[in-house]
Amino acid sequence: MAALYINPIVSLYQMRSYISRTSSRPEASATSLRKLLRQLSLCAVAALLLAMLWSAGKPLADTVAPIVLRAEPLPFTPKEFYIASVVDERQERGTVASLIPLPAAPGAPLGKAQPVDLQGGGLVAIRQFVQQSLPHNKELRPVVVRLKECRVTETAGARAGRVDGHVAVAMAFEYERDGQTIPLVEYKGGARYDRPASQHEVVEPALRRSLSDALLYLNTWMDREAESNEKLAKALKVTFRDHTLDAGDDTVFYTPDRPLAWADFQGSPSKPSSFAASVFPSFAYEGQPEVKDGVIHLNLVMKVYVLKGSSWVKAPARNAYSLNHEQRHFDIVKLVAERYKRKLTPERLTLADYNSIMQYEYIESFREMNRLQEQYDSETRHGTDEAAQSSWNQRIDGELRLFNLK
Repeated sequence: MAALYINPIVSLYQMRSYISRTSSRPEASATSLRKLLRQLSLCAVAALLLAMLWSAGKPLADTVAPIVLRAEPLPFTPKEFYIASVVDERQERGTVASLIPLPAAPGAPLGKAQPVDLQGGGLVAIRQFVQQSLPHNKELRPVVVRLKECRVTETAGARAGRVDGHVAVAMAFEYERDGQTIPLVEYKGGARYDRPASQHEVVEPALRRSLSDALLYLNTWMDREAESNEKLAKALKVTFRDHTLDAGDDTVFYTPDRPLAWADFQGSPSKPSSFAASVFPSFAYEGQPEVKDGVIHLNLVMKVYVLKGSSWVKAPARNAYSLNHEQRHFDIVKLVAERYKRKLTPERLTLADYNSIMQYEYIESFREMNRLQEQYDSETRHGTDEAAQSSWNQRIDGELRLFNLK
């Protein structure tokens, strides 16, 4: 802004000139003098106003302008994710920087660091930086950025006329899948710089580089983990294999071509019993998930078994009819296990919580097994009701055929 100056010497000269030209006419001289004084007063007021406006528009020596964070395409294109949102979780949500202002004159002492924010506000500027610097491909995985820290701090340098700066950036990244938020990875980094006290140009590039490094870290992690990390899986596949190998120990595993024999009943009643025989069948599954090409493969082994040491028979009951009754207890467990398998479909299992669903369904099937065993013994009166036993034989055989087990 141009400044207006009034030269007092010229003004006094003009006054003397007016007085000398009008000295022969006192009345005219007085009138002219008053006119000149009014003109000079107006000029003085105008000059004062212009000086005030000029000083108001001039930056103060001890203030720092907001940091203008520039968005620019980053040196990578995400193939596995896009940033869905940026959430501010900074403990200090005020200004992002504490910068030392430029000195009033070369060699002048450095002033106290002043709070400085990003232009438009910290969160708004960082959101714009992320949105404008990365493609927004919604066909990829949506990732939420939780901004934990973004801070620039300056102190006087060890050398005269120098300023030391420290940039600290911390973020946590989460994956939004099926309405749930899955924590992925965290990043903590930053940068250090040394600048002349007379310029602030290095501050914005240092901050921009630190933010870019955080996003580059996420991209590298996603590229490395996408095909093998369970958290990033896109689909789920379940397969079962029946364990039928008889190891010759205390366990007999169910197989259609190897029914129970009395030799499998090696235990003895733990207390006096009115029953002729007792068998101890149960079922379990085991396996570890494996992620290939972004798909969780649940390769499970189903074990339907009888414990020999817990199964016993009294000598008078060692006949085919009694053995068939005990075999049907084993068959019932096998049928419950087959029903359990069919509950574990990809449609029922969620990627985020499939293990809990599997365990819940297992407990429910275990309860079903116990209920059916009690119902079977109750209706057949532990095999003494031959008509009821025959009805259960037909019912069990029919269901075994449905599962191709008979």
